[in-house]
Amino acid sequence: MKSNQLEDRLIEFSVNVINCCKKADDSFASQHLVKQLIRSATSVALNYGEARSAESSRDFLHKMKLCLKELRESIVNMKILKQAQLIKDKEIINRLIDENNQLISIFVASIKTATSKINNR
Repeated sequence: MKSNQLEDRLIEFSVNVINCCKKADDSFASQHLVKQLIRSATSVALNYGEARSAESSRDFLHKMKLCLKELRESIVNMKILKQAQLIKDKEIINRLIDENNQLISIFVASIKTATSKINNR
C-alpha cells in the first residue's frame, strides 16, 4: 500500500470513528470514552502525516510506533464501548474494530520493516 493510500485510509477511519461516536448515548461513561476514542483514533492519521515527513529513519520509526500505540488504545476503547453497549449500532462498531485490526497489522509490518532497515545499516 502506498503512503498516500494509507493516509487516506487513516483519514477515512478517523471520520468513521467520529460519526460512530455521534451515535453514543449521553451517559457519563459514553461521553468519557468517546472523547478519548476520538483523540486516539484521529491521532493516528495526524501522527502518520508527521511520519511521512520524518527527519530520519529513527524519527519515522518513532512516529510509526506512536501510531501503533494509538491504534491499540482505540481498539480497547471500542471493545469497552461495545461490551458495555454504549453504542447501539453493533454493525458500525464491529466494522471499526475490524478496520482497526487491519491497520494494526499494517503498522506492525511497517515497523518490522523499518526496524530491520535501521539494524542492517
